[in-house]
Amino acid sequence: MTFVHTGLQKAFELMLTGALFLLAILLLFCILRTIRGPRIADRILSVNMGGTMTITAITIMAVRLNEAYLVDISLLYAMISFLAVVILSRIYRGVYLAHKDAARHAEADTACRKERRGPDAS
Repeated sequence: MTFVHTGLQKAFELMLTGALFLLAILLLFCILRTIRGPRIADRILSVNMGGTMTITAITIMAVRLNEAYLVDISLLYAMISFLAVVILSRIYRGVYLAHKDAARHAEADTACRKERRGPDAS
C-alpha cells in the first residue's frame, strides 16, 4: 500500500512491523501453553490460536511486502490448521471415550467382586 505522504508510509510500515513482533511474542506464549498444558483441551486450543496468529502474520507480511501470493499461502495454511484441529479433537475424543469405558469396566468389576464376597464382607 502506498501513501502520498512519506511520513504516513513510514508510520504504516512501523505499525505493521510492530504487529508482527507482537504476534511473534504471543505465538511464543501459545507454544508454551501447548507444551505445559495442563489439559489436552488447553493444548488443542493453543494450537488453534497459534495457527490463527500465524495466518494473521502471513497476511500482514503480504501487505508489508506487497506480495499477493502470500494471501494464497495464508488461505492454504488456514485450511491445514483447521484440519489439524479437527484431527486433534477427534483423537482427544477417542482417548477420552477409551478412558471413560475403562473406568466403567473397572467400576463394574469392583461391583462384581463385592457381590461375590457377599453382603457381610466390606
